[in-house]
Amino acid sequence: MTRLKARWRLIALVTVQLVLLAGLACGVVIWRWAYHDLPPVPTNAQDLWSVRREAAVTVLAENGAILGQRGPLYARPMQLEDLPDHVPQAFLAIEDRRFYDHDGFDERGFARAMWANLRAGSLVQGGSTLTMQLVKNLILSPERTARRKLQEIRIATELERHLTKQEILELYLNRVYLGDQAYGVQAAAQRYFNKPASALTVAEAALLAALPKAPSRLAPTSNLPAARARAEAVLFSMLDAGFIDQATYESALENPAELAAGDESFEPGAFGYVFDQAVAEARERLGDAADTPDLVIRTSLNVDAQRAAERAVAAVMDLQAEARNADEAALVAMDPQGRVRAIVGGRDYTASQFNRAVQARRQPGSAFKPVVFAAAFEAGMEPATAFNDEPIEIEGWSPENYGGDYRGRITIADALKRSINTVAAQAGAAVGADAVAEMGQRLGITTPLNAVPSLSLGASGVSLIDMTRVYAVFANDGRRPEPVLVLEVRNSRGDLLYQAPEATEGRQVIEREQAQWMSTLLQGVVMEGTGQRAQINGRRAAGKTGTSQMSRDAWFVGYTGQLVTGVWVGNDDDTPTSGVTGGQLPAEIWRRFMSEAHEGLPAAPLSAPAPQRRGAREERLAAYYSALSARFESLKDGIDG
Repeated sequence: MTRLKARWRLIALVTVQLVLLAGLACGVVIWRWAYHDLPPVPTNAQDLWSVRREAAVTVLAENGAILGQRGPLYARPMQLEDLPDHVPQAFLAIEDRRFYDHDGFDERGFARAMWANLRAGSLVQGGSTLTMQLVKNLILSPERTARRKLQEIRIATELERHLTKQEILELYLNRVYLGDQAYGVQAAAQRYFNKPASALTVAEAALLAALPKAPSRLAPTSNLPAARARAEAVLFSMLDAGFIDQATYESALENPAELAAGDESFEPGAFGYVFDQAVAEARERLGDAADTPDLVIRTSLNVDAQRAAERAVAAVMDLQAEARNADEAALVAMDPQGRVRAIVGGRDYTASQFNRAVQARRQPGSAFKPVVFAAAFEAGMEPATAFNDEPIEIEGWSPENYGGDYRGRITIADALKRSINTVAAQAGAAVGADAVAEMGQRLGITTPLNAVPSLSLGASGVSLIDMTRVYAVFANDGRRPEPVLVLEVRNSRGDLLYQAPEATEGRQVIEREQAQWMSTLLQGVVMEGTGQRAQINGRRAAGKTGTSQMSRDAWFVGYTGQLVTGVWVGNDDDTPTSGVTGGQLPAEIWRRFMSEAHEGLPAAPLSAPAPQRRGAREERLAAYYSALSARFESLKDGIDG
C-alpha cells in the first residue's frame, strides 16, 4: 500500500513537472510569437509627438482666425498646467481611473473587463490603459488580435519605464483622435466649441472625453445626441471618482455642451483661392524646409475685407453675368505697402480652382495707359502736354477710339480721363515701345511685355495682382511695394520657420512728383471720366477702366488712401462678353467692395502735388488739381454710395 502511494506521488510529481514545462514552453513560444517583430519604439516624448502624423496645413488670417485646414487638424501641444483640472480628469474617469497606480498594464482593470465580456457574451470592455491606447494609436496597427494586445501591453510597460506619468498623459491628450479630423483636446476644442482647451467647461470636457470610444460614430458634428448620452456617463464617472461634486454634476447635466456655430472655413471652397495661394507662397519661401509635414501659415488677409470682396463679386455677377455673357470675375485688394487683404480668384472655387487673380494672363486694355503716361512723364512730358486726337497710323497699326469719335487737340490729362486711345498710342510711340515695356516691369509687372506699338493699349497679357501692384506705386508716391500674403509660417509645435520682412515704403521706382501727377489724373477718371461708376460716397478715389478688344476683358483698378484694388471680368475661354466695359461691371464690383471695406475707417488723403511749387508746368498742374478738388467738393454730397 505504501509502495502504491509512493508510485502515485511520483506520477503526480512528474505530471505536474510536465505541465509546468509545457506551460513554460507555450509561454516562450507565445512570447516569441508576439514580440519577435515589434516595431522600434521611441523612448522620449519629443519623438512620440511626431510619430504617425499625417501632413496637415492650416491657414490663418492676420488676426489668427482659421481660414482653412486640410488634412488632420492638429494644434499646438498643451501642457497639463495649461488645462483646467477637469479636462484630464474627464478622460481619466472614463478611460483609466487607476492611471497613476499601474505600470502601463492594469491587471485589475484587465480582469474586470474580461469578466464583463464573459458575462455579456461579447466584447463590451477592452481593459486598455491610457498608455496602451497611446501605443495603439501611435505605434501599432489597428488590428484587434491577441498578439496585438500582448504587444500593446509590453510596449506600454516599456514606455512607462522611460516616460513620466505627466508626459504620457500629455501625449495622450494631444494625440488622441476626437472625431471630425481633430486630434488632441486643443484641436477638438477649436473644432467643436471655437475656443481653446484652456477655456473648456466641465460639460465640454465630458463631451470630448466621450469620443475616444468611437470617435467617428460619436463626433458631435454628426451625432450630437449620442455624444451627449456618452458624456452623461463620463460625468457620472467623474462624480464617482470624486473629481467633481454633486452640484457640478447636476449643473453639467442640466447645461450640456453646445457646439459653436458652423465655421465656414471648413466648408468646401471656403477661402479656397486664398488657401491655395498661401500654401504655394509659403512653400516657395520655405525652400528646402517646404517638406515640413505640418504647416501653420498666417497671412495678411483681413476676414471682413475678404467677405466684402466675395459679396461684391457675387452681387454683381449673379445679377448680370448671364445677360452680359460674362462668366467669371476676380478681385485683389492690398494696402499701399503690399499686404494682401483680399483675393477672389473666381466665382466658385468648388467648380474651378484656377485662380484668375494670380494665374490668369489677360489683356488690360486702357488700364495699362497709366504705365504709358508714366514713361511719357519720365521722358519730359506732363499732364498738360497735348496731342491731336485724330486717325493715326504707327508702323502699319491704326488704333481707334472706343465709339469711333475724335476730339482734336487734347491734353494727356483729358485723354486719360476719357480713355482716348490715339493719344496713348502717340505718347507710347514718342517714348518708344521698349521704354513703355521697361516702365511696366519697373512698376511691378512680372510677366514679359511684348515691346510693340500696340503695347500702349494693353495688348500684352498681365495678371490682376501685377496690375494692382502697378497702381499701388501711384498710391505710394512712386515707391513699389512687394505683394505679401504670407506673414509667417510655423510648424504645429509653434516653431517659426519663416517670417516676412517688416512692411516698408518700398523702393522708389518713379519720381514722387510724377506719381502724384498720375494720382491726380486718376482721380479725374473717377470723378468725371470713364470710371464714374466707381465713385465712393464722401471719399477720394483714383482709378482707371480697361477694356480689351471685342470686350473680352474688362478691368477697373484703383485706390483710396488705404486700399488698392483691382477687378477683372471676362470669360475663361477668351470669348467676347456682350459689350462689358471696365466702367460697368468691374467698376460696380470695385465700388461695392471698397464702400464696404472702408466702413468705419477715417477718410485718408490721396497723394497730390504740393501747391507751393512755382515752376510753369507745376503751376498748370496745381491749377488742374485745385479745379479737381473743387469739383470733388461740389459733387461729394450727390455721389451715390
